[in-house]
Amino acid sequence: MSTILLAGGAGYIGSHTAVELLNAGYDVIVVDNYANSCPESIKRVESITGKSVKLYEADVSDNAAMEKIFAENKIDAVIHFAGLKAVGESVAMPVAYYRNNIDTTLTLLETMSKFDVKNIIFSSSATVYGEANKVPYLETMPRGACTNPYGWTKSMMEQIFEDAAKADEKLSVVLLRYFNPIGAHESGRIGEDPSGIPNNLMPYVTQTAVGKRECLTIFGNDYPTKDGTCTRDYIHVVDLAKGHVKAIDYILANDKVCEIFNLGTGTPYSVTEIVETFERVNNIKVNHIYGARRPGDLAECYANADKALKVLGWKTEKTLEDMCRDSWNWQKNNPEGYGKK
Repeated sequence: MSTILLAGGAGYIGSHTAVELLNAGYDVIVVDNYANSCPESIKRVESITGKSVKLYEADVSDNAAMEKIFAENKIDAVIHFAGLKAVGESVAMPVAYYRNNIDTTLTLLETMSKFDVKNIIFSSSATVYGEANKVPYLETMPRGACTNPYGWTKSMMEQIFEDAAKADEKLSVVLLRYFNPIGAHESGRIGEDPSGIPNNLMPYVTQTAVGKRECLTIFGNDYPTKDGTCTRDYIHVVDLAKGHVKAIDYILANDKVCEIFNLGTGTPYSVTEIVETFERVNNIKVNHIYGARRPGDLAECYANADKALKVLGWKTEKTLEDMCRDSWNWQKNNPEGYGKK
C-alpha cells in the first residue's frame, strides 16, 4: 500500500486525516515540530486505529531533516499541513508567517524533486477568495485581495504550487480550500487543542462551556445576514479528513493533475446558530455577549462544493448537530486538551 507523508500531521486536521488514511489502508508518516501540536495526538491516532504511525520531530523547513526522512522512506505522496495559522497573530507577526509558511513549502518541493516524489496535496483555505468574490465561492474564481498575512501566505503558496506543476510535467498538485472545520473524532480521543486563547469560534464555545473561559464574545450582530451575525461554512473535521483520502485516491490514480477543490458543506450557519445549536444538542448554557465587529471579518463565506462531488466523489455526511456534539464530547473528556504542550 502507498505511503503518505503528513507534513505538520500532528495538528488538528492532520491527526484526523491520519486516522482516515490508516482506516483506508494507507501507511502514514508524520513530521511535525509541535509548534502548535503535540505527539500525544499521534499516540491517540494509533490507539483509535490499532495501527502504527512513523513519527519524526523536525521542522519541515529544515532541508537536512527532510532529506533524511525522504531517504529513509519510500514516499508516494505528501500532504502539506505544516504552517502557522492564526489570523490575528499573522497581522502582528507578518515576517514570521511569510518566512515559516513559504519556507516549508519550498523545502518540501525541493526535497520531493530530489527524491522523485511527484504527488502533493496542499492544505489551503477559503481565505484566498478575498473580499471581492461573491458567495458561494467557486474554484474558477480568481484569488482575491486577502485581508491578512496568513491569507496571503496561502494565496502565494497556491501560486508556487501551480507554477511548479507547470514547470514539471510529472508533478501532480491538488489544492484543497478548507472552509471552517469544527468538531472532533466521535471517540472523543482527538480534537482541536489550541495553544492559549482560541482564535476560532468552536474551541472558544467549548472552553466557555467547560468553564475555562468566562464568556464568549460574538463580534458584531449588525451584519446583513439572517440574524445579524457572520455566517460561515462550518464543516466537520472528519468529513474534511475524508476529503483528503479522496484527494489521495485521485492523485495516485492519475498521471498528472493540477486541481483546486473546495471542501465545505455549501450551507452557511451564523455564529448565533452555532451557539444555540451547541446549547440545545448538549443541554448546556454558553455565556455569551455581543461585541463590536472585528476588523477584516466578512459577513458571509461559504462554498460551492459541486466539483469535489463530481471529480472526487466526496461530499459531507455529518450535520451541524454532529459537529456540536462531537466538539463537546472532546472538550468535556479533555478539559485541558492533550495536556501541557
